Amino acid sequence: MGPLVGLSFIGAVRTYAEVSGLNGTAAGVGEALAPLVGVWAPTFSACELVAVFLLPFVAIRMVAGDRQSGALKLEFQQGLPPWVRMGAKTLVLLAGWLLAMLPPLSALALWKFYGGTLYAPELATLIVGHVLNGGLTIALAAAMSSFTEHPSTAAILTLSVTVGTWILDIFGAVQGGIWERAAGYIPAALVSQFEHGLWRLDTTLIALVLIAAGLLLAAIWMRLGVAVRRRAYESVGLGVLAAAAIGVCSFVTPSWDNSESRSNSFPEADERALRRIYTPLRIDVHLAPEDGRRVELERQALSKLRRVMPKVEVRYLSATSIGMFEQTAAGYGEIWYDLGGRRTMSRVTTAEGVLESIYSLANVTPPAESDEGVFRGHPLAVPAKGAGTLFYGVWPGLFLGGAILVRRRFQ
Repeated sequence: MGPLVGLSFIGAVRTYAEVSGLNGTAAGVGEALAPLVGVWAPTFSACELVAVFLLPFVAIRMVAGDRQSGALKLEFQQGLPPWVRMGAKTLVLLAGWLLAMLPPLSALALWKFYGGTLYAPELATLIVGHVLNGGLTIALAAAMSSFTEHPSTAAILTLSVTVGTWILDIFGAVQGGIWERAAGYIPAALVSQFEHGLWRLDTTLIALVLIAAGLLLAAIWMRLGVAVRRRAYESVGLGVLAAAAIGVCSFVTPSWDNSESRSNSFPEADERALRRIYTPLRIDVHLAPEDGRRVELERQALSKLRRVMPKVEVRYLSATSIGMFEQTAAGYGEIWYDLGGRRTMSRVTTAEGVLESIYSLANVTPPAESDEGVFRGHPLAVPAKGAGTLFYGVWPGLFLGGAILVRRRFQ
């Protein structure tokens, strides 16, 4: 974890410093700089890689390794319920995951030493997102380990699911539609929301339901003395309950923009005006999934609009996935707004254009623009001094020394 974090942190700080004016102009473009997106999201991305490719093997060793070594039979003699044993293993794995997150957390101290600013709410949101992602990986690995007879088989199945979610993310970005909606609930999408300071209650609850379902599934199949048919019936029942719980959680709408720059929200004056519009709004967007205008529209306007107006429905319409030759068709690029039967069309994909269309349909006077509360950024034109020594030397040295001490103790 140390070298991975070092590679990400040093590269992010170097880019951040150059944009802030290092070795260039004195002013730079610092007013647009947010440490969360510029530094912390890339730095903590090392946790995402480790959660996909390394953490599963640790969880599999703790669960499936007991069956292979015979330690599981000794655990049965303790008389503890399976869910208690699984809970104990999970707590140990989560503790190990928190220890593995010490390198990116130490980068916070380095950033503060450089003179950078820290905003606690957005950092707490980012950390919670990676803890949930680690919990999902642990639950998945535990379930696969209880299903299979050998750790290697469990590792193949676990990696098939984790890597498969990345494929689903790519497929959703290309095909759109139901695949795009499904890709919004994969771990990568969950982490992306938290990396931008957005804490959504529905995705958090769904992640907790999936974690609980995976651990309970592992506890069910950990009971080797119970008939396979009974365990299969219990697994099906658990799946039905988990699906129902996920369906209920998907209707939970509260969310919080904890980013200092409020990058996930409209200005507060616009949000107050939008909340006073109670009529259902439908938006038909005639743009292909890979059209850059559609990406801009979703990120800059529609994702923010859904958080403010729960009764908004967005439909993407296109005949192709890239839209290169579809642009000559009539109606391509049009964005139709329908508010209580009143309709208007626009081709503007910016947040200002979307708000203008909605206000005109609702007969609402747009709020006056104000510079109050505008995020001015935190430029920092400082190189990452000492980061290489810490992440490439100190961290590996500490863990290597610890491994040697542990090895000598148990010899």
